[in-house]
Amino acid sequence: MSDIPLGVLDLVPIPSGSTAADALRNSIDLAQRAERLGYARYWFAEHHLNPGVAGTSPAVVLALTAAATSTIRLGSGAVQLGHRTALSTVEEFGLLDALHPGRLDLGLGRSGGRPPGERATVPTATPVVDGRAPNGLPIPPRFSFERLLGSPRVALQRRLLLLPHAEPQDYAEQIDDVLALLAGTYRSPEGVEAHVVPGEGAEVEVWILGSSGGQSAEAAGGRGLRFAANYYVSPATVLEAVEAYRALFQPSEVLDKPYVTVSADVVVAEDDARARELATGYGLWVRGIRTAEGAIPFPTPEEARAHTWSDDDRELVRDRIDTQFVGTPGRVADRLEQLREATGADELLITTITHDHADRVRSYELLAREWRRR
Repeated sequence: MSDIPLGVLDLVPIPSGSTAADALRNSIDLAQRAERLGYARYWFAEHHLNPGVAGTSPAVVLALTAAATSTIRLGSGAVQLGHRTALSTVEEFGLLDALHPGRLDLGLGRSGGRPPGERATVPTATPVVDGRAPNGLPIPPRFSFERLLGSPRVALQRRLLLLPHAEPQDYAEQIDDVLALLAGTYRSPEGVEAHVVPGEGAEVEVWILGSSGGQSAEAAGGRGLRFAANYYVSPATVLEAVEAYRALFQPSEVLDKPYVTVSADVVVAEDDARARELATGYGLWVRGIRTAEGAIPFPTPEEARAHTWSDDDRELVRDRIDTQFVGTPGRVADRLEQLREATGADELLITTITHDHADRVRSYELLAREWRRR
């Protein structure tokens, strides 16, 4: 499968007992290693008010990482447009491209809008029987994000990110503004031109990230842009996301046919038992996110085992546990091939979180070696 590129999606996790500075240094080190291992892309996610995640500003972390690497593509997975303007986004990535031309991926995502799992604009054609796609890929029941949207913590995050009385621009309009500012074709409704320096003409690849077959897939397909579907965020809706994108795709100057990457949570070790041990903290970490408490510092296996689980807790994280790929290099590569086959992905995006940085690096090393062998 070496013809299917692998990339990295990094949340800049903070392990328990360490600091944000440690997490940043670990991520820069991992990006350097990923470059040497042949990974095609290295993307940073954007999250806020999470005590266990240091990736609050993709552009800042990208600047640090670009200075420490030379060839690997770097990008955002994704810039959250719900609290940004098109101009600020293009200016940030224009600055990065000015010093690192041709290496940047501008991944755009929503925030503060409808949750993953929104109704698809195009019905899913692939049958899902007993929680599995035809090739056996696990497709769990939909997770309800209602408890997150109604959380006081989520409301506080929105209030702190937005200026008083501000409302996010329509997502599709915002994407159009980003594209126009990059191309140098922007005109206001009154006909006034705007030219972004640096930014206009930047050699960035624009991607749209989405977790369902709704507005994100529609925006990407209708504009002929690249699309990243999130199996690791919302595994229940990954098939509808990629199918809606392809059904709505219109050829553009950028692409003449659809192009998709799909993300997955992965932990690889020399044997299955060791991989399962390294992944022990994952459920507790997801629980923090799903309860709207925020991602906790990633626990050690011992810390995770000390947690008393309720039935509600287990149900809260079941879909994510069932769709995390954990095991030997061969076992995980088989699962990734299953994901690629079910979604028709052109690339795959790998997220690995373990408590110890050395184990995380080793997981990416083992996977890269196995992927090249196939």
